[in-house]
Amino acid sequence: MREIVTLQLGQRANYLATHFWNLQESYFTYNQEDESPVDHDVHFRPGIGADGTETFTPRTIIYDLKGAFGTLRKYNALYELTEDANLGQSLWDGKEIIQQQPAIPQSDYQKNLDAGFPAPQLTTETVRYWSDYNRLFYHPRSIVQLNDYELNSRIMPFEDWSVGEDLFGDLDKEHDLLDRDVRPFAEECDQLRAIQLFTSADDAWGGFCASYVDRLRDEFGKKPIWVWAIEGGSRVSRQTQVKREMNKARSVYNISPQSSLYTPIIDPPSHTPSTVQFDPESEWHTTALISSAMESVTLPTRLRRYHDFESSLAGDDGTRKILELQSSIIPDNENDERDLSVSKGPLAETKASEQEAPKPQTQFELDFSYDGNRNGNSHIFNQLQVWRGIKSNQDDGSAPQGDLGLARKQRYYNSAPMFQSYPRDMFLRAKQDKINILAALTVSSRTAEKIKLMEISAGRIIGVDERETLVNGLAEIRESYETGWMSDSDFDDE
Repeated sequence: MREIVTLQLGQRANYLATHFWNLQESYFTYNQEDESPVDHDVHFRPGIGADGTETFTPRTIIYDLKGAFGTLRKYNALYELTEDANLGQSLWDGKEIIQQQPAIPQSDYQKNLDAGFPAPQLTTETVRYWSDYNRLFYHPRSIVQLNDYELNSRIMPFEDWSVGEDLFGDLDKEHDLLDRDVRPFAEECDQLRAIQLFTSADDAWGGFCASYVDRLRDEFGKKPIWVWAIEGGSRVSRQTQVKREMNKARSVYNISPQSSLYTPIIDPPSHTPSTVQFDPESEWHTTALISSAMESVTLPTRLRRYHDFESSLAGDDGTRKILELQSSIIPDNENDERDLSVSKGPLAETKASEQEAPKPQTQFELDFSYDGNRNGNSHIFNQLQVWRGIKSNQDDGSAPQGDLGLARKQRYYNSAPMFQSYPRDMFLRAKQDKINILAALTVSSRTAEKIKLMEISAGRIIGVDERETLVNGLAEIRESYETGWMSDSDFDDE
């Protein structure tokens, strides 16, 4: 068994991760004759509830600020515990004044779930927090509230990258976060496969994540670390936008070299097709759209027979860690047979004599990492494609069965798409609550163009004490994404 431990850092990350967990819950099968193609042990941990019954909860740690959890409780129906209301009485004999904030009323959706009744349809008005559409129980160790800052506070906003860095340092010094929060989940694993992080990259959570990843890398050595870095895509004031750009530059410089996968995600994307309808002001809607691509492209990590995800991501040299997330909604051709295939695009353009090999895609309806306008001159170094709910047009039966290299690039699995957690009518092409998706993770020279813009902005805005280190560091990262660049291993091979 190869398990994955997940960390969720902040409000936007938790919106996306909640969609992710709702989908994982939808894959469970309760008929012994029907085995799910998804291995639930990858992301879920078995346990024993307070009443002695067996439980199955996500292997995740959820960090958020005070007031950000909504109606989600640390101790739920599976782990009901009575807390001593008289704690601390022996230390203080004087009078106590207890100030209590009014409890957040539970939504009708959550009330019905708790009572076992059919849940009403969610709307943008009824979703106030990410916990409002959460369908799972979490282990009490998964809930970690950071009381130093409050959600949406104007007095102490959690916006500056350095604020998150300092907060992690203070908390880690006091509690040793890895020992308290991560180690209990990691030690339960038979063979820890990877650590996955959902985080914001353009606010203080970027600094918090950078410090966390640094500690994870020291503790777990070469273990894969996957970072899904969310960036705000909505319009804001110029001052706020400048701050976001500098936070993103710091996140790329500090996190991407330490991670195995660093994927910037614009929330919401700047360009969307007319076939997709959503409310750009609703984080429930925008993160559902992101999840349709993110959850689909990582599905091979959870399939029982597929164990080659990391090598597909690494490409031919394993030096490029920043990937672009993209997807397209494929029209339903009313085919009864539905396949899921995974293919890794070639390093160079396909030659005429290699037409049977998978080809990298250059045009997608949804681009979650950059502005959606792909430069025709951009070069694709590596691409991982997942065709979900539709048969890949690259499957022409001409691939030789004995070609192990090609077999690594293109594999086929059967999987039925399930999208119960997405807002209704988001995808106009959806029929019978099912849609067909092509999702991809791409490494291309567009990353060099993006980092170049970061260098220019940092050179103008960042203070003198940090400017040289940041600009030079970004330049070193950028070089590996430029066309014609060769790594040291390429020279060794020659």
